[in-house]
Amino acid sequence: MRRALLPFLAGMVAVCSLIGCNDIEKQADVKLQEAKAAYQQGNFDIAKQLIDSIKILFPKAFDTRRASLALQREVELAEQNKLLTDINAELEQKQQEIADIQDVFVLEKDAEYQRIGNYMDKTQTVEKNLHRSFLRFQVSEEGKLSMTSIYCGAGNIHHTAVKVTAPDGSSAETPNSKDSYETTDLEERIEKADYKYGEDGGVIDFIAAHQDENLKVQFIGDKNFNTTMTPQDRKAAASVAQLATLLNRITELNKASEEAQLKIRYIEKRIADKAAEEVD
Repeated sequence: MRRALLPFLAGMVAVCSLIGCNDIEKQADVKLQEAKAAYQQGNFDIAKQLIDSIKILFPKAFDTRRASLALQREVELAEQNKLLTDINAELEQKQQEIADIQDVFVLEKDAEYQRIGNYMDKTQTVEKNLHRSFLRFQVSEEGKLSMTSIYCGAGNIHHTAVKVTAPDGSSAETPNSKDSYETTDLEERIEKADYKYGEDGGVIDFIAAHQDENLKVQFIGDKNFNTTMTPQDRKAAASVAQLATLLNRITELNKASEEAQLKIRYIEKRIADKAAEEVD
């Protein structure tokens, strides 16, 4: 009698286990359907959270977990495609913003020795500013903003820094330039010192913030030289800074676009490889 009961009890355990597994799969499937609904509504973060919850709460719901992994790949692909669409839309917007102001600038670039040229305000080109001491602003095609202090005079002052002062007494001063040089044109002494944005002591931002005010400029060297920024120069500082912001954003968006495209190709390959496995 006891031997006869053993196969019966074994069968009952198997049935109970099967019922338990089915119940787990049903509970996991509820989460899966919620994840699918979130995905279809474009709520990708919620969909991914629900998929993760299936892995954590139902580790033995193997069928549903396999289905959730397939859904996860679909969610990731849709997410990257949406991101790419958003990036392209913003890129188009920023490019249009540049197109709207491009007549203000000129690109100075010598193809023989320059891979990257510099944009500057048309009012600050060399030919329009001979024999003048002033601050010139430029931004590279990659969005790197910089300022150059240009001194022209009968004698050298050997300047390596500048200080800009507003009417209220507030001021900003550059550290000593890491890139300065001097030359002579006939009897005129010409000195130039370059300051990269971020290494300019906040002078560029200071000028942009006080562009409507009468700003004094002091060239600091063995001797000091004082001058006043013209309204055109102040406007040039602000316009070049605006262009730099746009170019930097475009550079960031192009990088983000490349990354999104790489991820899309990777996810598409995973989906294709998985489909091939299932066929085999």
